[in-house]
Amino acid sequence: MTTRLACHAVIAAALFLLAGTSLAQTGSPDQDQPAAAASLSKEAIRTLIQQGKYEAASTSLRHLAESRPEDTNSRFLLAFSLIEHSRQVGTKEMQEALLDEAIAVLHAILINHPGLVRVRLELARAFFYKKEDGLSRKHFERVLAGKPPAPVAANIQRFLNEIRARKRWSMYLGSTLKPSSNIGRNSETEIINIFGLPFRRDTVEEEKSGVGLSVWAGGGYWYPLAPRLRLRFGTDLAREEYPGKEYDQSFLGVHAGPEWFLDANTSVSLLLDARRRWLVTTPYYFDFGARSEIKHRLNRRLWLTGRASWHDREYREADYLDGSVLSVSVDGNWILMPTLRLEAALGYSDEHTTTKMWRHDTRWGRIGASMSLPRGFTVGGSTEFRRTRYEGNWFPFTSGTPRKDRTKIYRASVHNRAFTLYGFSPQFVLTHEEKNTNSQVYGYDSTSGEIRFVRQF
Repeated sequence: MTTRLACHAVIAAALFLLAGTSLAQTGSPDQDQPAAAASLSKEAIRTLIQQGKYEAASTSLRHLAESRPEDTNSRFLLAFSLIEHSRQVGTKEMQEALLDEAIAVLHAILINHPGLVRVRLELARAFFYKKEDGLSRKHFERVLAGKPPAPVAANIQRFLNEIRARKRWSMYLGSTLKPSSNIGRNSETEIINIFGLPFRRDTVEEEKSGVGLSVWAGGGYWYPLAPRLRLRFGTDLAREEYPGKEYDQSFLGVHAGPEWFLDANTSVSLLLDARRRWLVTTPYYFDFGARSEIKHRLNRRLWLTGRASWHDREYREADYLDGSVLSVSVDGNWILMPTLRLEAALGYSDEHTTTKMWRHDTRWGRIGASMSLPRGFTVGGSTEFRRTRYEGNWFPFTSGTPRKDRTKIYRASVHNRAFTLYGFSPQFVLTHEEKNTNSQVYGYDSTSGEIRFVRQF
């Protein structure tokens, strides 16, 4: 423990010395103040910080930040002093209060200056000491994308290594409202052509619009077996409800298996996996199989994740759909800048059903980006294309040839980091989906929206 604290003290000192000139280079509003008064005040405060008198420095900086709220440097130094003071106090309650104050100050700076790397680095440290490891890792990785000096990058890697070493639990919870123009993704085609002659379908499922509620939750536990080996357990749950109940569905998945850490940048998991889906309240199908995951960081900015799974699927009533499901995908996340993240993914799946007509494979790809802007706005968008090919004879829906589908999915999102409720910001997502097919009754258009909440701090 003593060695660890000493290491953190050295890291904090190095980060502070590097940050001392960083914000000045951004042309902060502080430059408009009388130079002598600002310099004298900050020189005295820096002396307190260098002497480790963080409580006194925090008190002085609070007054300075209140009198000059546009002074980015003063607010940054206040947050730094609060973080260091939190490590000197003895009670957990006081530590939490100081870290929460520091996080709020840093978050306020980043609303209008999302590109300030040193500010984001201190925010990552604050989350680290608060043991909010998911948020801490996210901000550390963005700092690495800002090309920090080699000593700082090495120190950040130490923080990331400790985050991985102490990981035991993870949990998530979310919900969203989902208005949709076509809840069931149905086609309203009433007339189909057979040998060139029109025939009216006996039943037509109408397009129905409505507002649904989606809720999801889950978590995992990592039990250490060796320094680089853990036993991983997890569960995932989801529930989606719409008016009328006919489109309600639920999902439950559980998994367990070992995870190996090959090195600081690579992990491999091999998991047994069981999944069940319900339509309304009736079991729809059950999956049992295995999946593997490989995560590898190529460099400071780029992460690659590969996934492969095989499941035996058994339907409750639709026996003709029983069979195996194979899925393979790879996706990359590239943090081009601290404010810009790019993503891309490719995937392939194959469902080998009992009935040849319903056997199909799907190839898909997705590209997307998200950017943090001044005034607290974050915008994002993605485009996804899917091509599905079925086997067998699809007459009378086709002329006797196999069915082929092409699907396009477009998404756009926006949220404002300045507006938060208990650390969450509302995010608005718009999705448009188009399926074109040579099968006469399986094409559709659907536009839906989501109002979800995104964790900020």
